[in-house]
Amino acid sequence: MATSGRPTLARRARHRLRTRASEYPGLYLPFARHKYPGPSPEVISSVTEFVIDGYTRSASTFAVYALQLAQPVPVRLAHHLHAPAQLVAAARAGVPALAVIREPQGAILSQLIREPDVALTDALVAYARFYERLFGCRESFVVADFEQITKDFGEVTRRVNERFGTAFAEFEPSEQNVSRCFELIKLRGTLSPVLLGFESGTVTAEELLPEVAALTRGMGPAGQEWIPSAERDRSKAALREQWARPGLARLRERAQVVYEMFRGPE
Repeated sequence: MATSGRPTLARRARHRLRTRASEYPGLYLPFARHKYPGPSPEVISSVTEFVIDGYTRSASTFAVYALQLAQPVPVRLAHHLHAPAQLVAAARAGVPALAVIREPQGAILSQLIREPDVALTDALVAYARFYERLFGCRESFVVADFEQITKDFGEVTRRVNERFGTAFAEFEPSEQNVSRCFELIKLRGTLSPVLLGFESGTVTAEELLPEVAALTRGMGPAGQEWIPSAERDRSKAALREQWARPGLARLRERAQVVYEMFRGPE
């Protein structure tokens, strides 16, 4: 999890191109369907029942697992593109959608730990552009903050059901259920097709159980980057000095204003 080193010009250009292309469904979604044929991430399609997406590192993985673990029958879910285009497409098609968001410092510093080839300035711009692109269809989503998702996803699901007339079972945020979510998040780095299929709603909880047992037996340190850790906290502390640079004040303010506007009142 290195936090040092400078992103190359080529990587910065690629990140900027992806940021802009991911705003447009007609441009980005055909590319995403080719790049991500399944089982995860899943791109919105005619079989999609629900969309969960948002800027990276905003608890979308927790939301996906919490939703699926609570259901008696898997939900066909489009998720994890981290592209505003997917939420725009959901709004246009009238598909129920949850837009996840996290305050910019937490989201971006966590992103830079996991993606050290992304420049802080580029991430600040990408974060602001992500949600600015969605302002025009903001009322088409339920919006949930990182804290709301991780502390009481059942309440978030309740709002989804009230908004869209769906009947998703509510996640009970018990210690056992939250631990189950983090167990799956920890295993995500194995890229198990069964686990990833569970995310997208093509694998049942019963089918997942023996896979989880097998993965747990054979798992080493893989997957640790998906969950909170002391090492990650130390890395964030080092990045906070970069975050506080005076030259980034305008970009920080833009991202914070976008966050507060999009999230709405508590």
